[in-house]
Amino acid sequence: MSSHAASGEGRRKPHLLAHSPQDNVAVAVIEGLGADTDAFGVITEDDSSFSLHVRHDIPIGHKVALTDLKAGDTAIKYGQDIGRVIKDVAKGEHVHVHNVKTKRW
Repeated sequence: MSSHAASGEGRRKPHLLAHSPQDNVAVAVIEGLGADTDAFGVITEDDSSFSLHVRHDIPIGHKVALTDLKAGDTAIKYGQDIGRVIKDVAKGEHVHVHNVKTKRW
């Protein structure tokens, strides 16, 4: 491996991470991910990348919709069901307790 590759130079640092290509939400991994940002994301399972126009401010550790989600849809993170969408969420919008709830209760 060249020292260039070993140092990680030339690789963009992601704004968003998703685990699985099946995920319909991703997690913000930077502070200050603001609305109207063209974000760079990585899917860790296969090291593929994606871009997403972020429509809301997304706090670090919070989720953003990768597709339009309708009330009744299942939110998928880590390739797993993490809850039911209770309010429509457009692609690029903040996904949190105001629009997704656990299916346990």
